[in-house]
Amino acid sequence: MSVLKKFIVAAVAGASLLATPAMAEKIIRLAHLNPDSPFDSHSGAMAAVFKSLVETGTNGGISVQVFPNGQLGKDAEVLQQVRDGLVESTISSAGGMAAHYQPVGVFDLPFAFPDIGVAHKVIDANSDFGKKFSADLSAKTGLKVLGLLDSGGFFAISNSKRPIRTVADLEAMRIRTMTLPTHEATIQSLGGQPTPLPWAEVYTALQTGVADGQMNPIPIIAFAKFDEVQKYLSITNHVITPYIWTMNQAFYDSLTAEERKVVDIAAEVAVDAGRGISRIIEASDEKGLPKLGKKMAVNAIPPAELAKFAKAAQPAVRKVIEEQLGADGVAMLDAMLANIEAVK
Repeated sequence: MSVLKKFIVAAVAGASLLATPAMAEKIIRLAHLNPDSPFDSHSGAMAAVFKSLVETGTNGGISVQVFPNGQLGKDAEVLQQVRDGLVESTISSAGGMAAHYQPVGVFDLPFAFPDIGVAHKVIDANSDFGKKFSADLSAKTGLKVLGLLDSGGFFAISNSKRPIRTVADLEAMRIRTMTLPTHEATIQSLGGQPTPLPWAEVYTALQTGVADGQMNPIPIIAFAKFDEVQKYLSITNHVITPYIWTMNQAFYDSLTAEERKVVDIAAEVAVDAGRGISRIIEASDEKGLPKLGKKMAVNAIPPAELAKFAKAAQPAVRKVIEEQLGADGVAMLDAMLANIEAVK
């Protein structure tokens, strides 16, 4: 904790020594969904490290202005702003990206990733699959991919009704999902009722009973304070989704070769910081699973039982991928599965 924390603190402090935005020749407006503090969310950490490294690396020639907490709009809306050149860069969820690039749904095959180590190796812009995925996304959207990482870890399911120990426990339970057909198919295949809602509406929906539960990584459940409105937390580890960091291609191309190098290196290091802070938050007494366990009843699901979840969910989600994404989507899914097998 101390090494990463010192690194991020130093990065943030270093940025303050540089030129002000008014002095900078170029400006990168970077939007993301989560808290600004680099110790509260992985995208907060990424933005802080990126800002510091870009501003120091260009001697203040490029200024990075960060817009956290969805200040510039909903995820899909901000992505459109980046495509239109109104905003230079954004760190997006899979749900937001799906409106612009449907093949992001291949990540949603339940229980495809056996552990977080394999996920780190595959959900990366420099992995064999990451290169194929990024190239295809860029070709179809015109966006430059700066980074690819997990959205905070494996998903768990929280709810206000009962512990989830078997597939039967999800029967008729209203579970909030992102507006992703693959996520909706996962919950439906397990007997639940998918309730797709925008992120900004989730806390209130859980509080008022519009939704009985939701699924997200532990760090997101913690910083969103869902322990205030949910009683049970079941460690299902059923899916792990990406955060995709993109930049307007025309803006990227307008940078000098040296500036592009600085941006590329800064993004790569920032992604590493984001991964690290996610794992720290997950494990920390103040912000992770131990914190959630103080208010919520936490249970893990044995591997034999999880195999039953996978047996029910995988065929349903693969069918959605085949129907909605066609041959190209299936080829992308198979490339991801091949990379998973290669790095196990």
